[in-house]
Amino acid sequence: MSRMKKLTGSFRYTQWDPCLIVSQIVAMQSVLYLTLSLLVAIMQDLTGSTRTLDHIFEYHELHVRDSEGRSVIIAFVINAILGAIGLWLLVGRTKLCLDFSCTYHFIHLFICWCYNGAFPVTFSWWTLNVVCAAITCVTGEFLCLRTELQAIPLSMGAKVDL
Repeated sequence: MSRMKKLTGSFRYTQWDPCLIVSQIVAMQSVLYLTLSLLVAIMQDLTGSTRTLDHIFEYHELHVRDSEGRSVIIAFVINAILGAIGLWLLVGRTKLCLDFSCTYHFIHLFICWCYNGAFPVTFSWWTLNVVCAAITCVTGEFLCLRTELQAIPLSMGAKVDL
């Protein structure tokens, strides 16, 4: 009986499930890095620059001075929108969008820190990541909220007195 989930009168399970949360975090990280890698590869093909992991993890690569830097920024912004769709499909809870968005960007900060051997200090890196986290969170909340509101059936039929 301890493994069974209990309902408390709401439409969601209330028992904390760390295995589910960890698997959702791993799934979100995988999806976001896969889509970001594909987007950066496409953008680099369009600009004619070489493909490298530096475009994803090197914080000095994010700049608006040339088309290569701008294409990386565009890839990050498009990936933020795709991340919101991932939140909607994989997490599906409005109140968890901020948590998962911040978790992804915190893990990305840690990976960038390890990859560079130094803490990211450029204004452009921080601005882009804060904006992308906000886009992912707000758009994901919007999509999840629409779905959650659709799940509540409202009868507009005639009243029946009993």
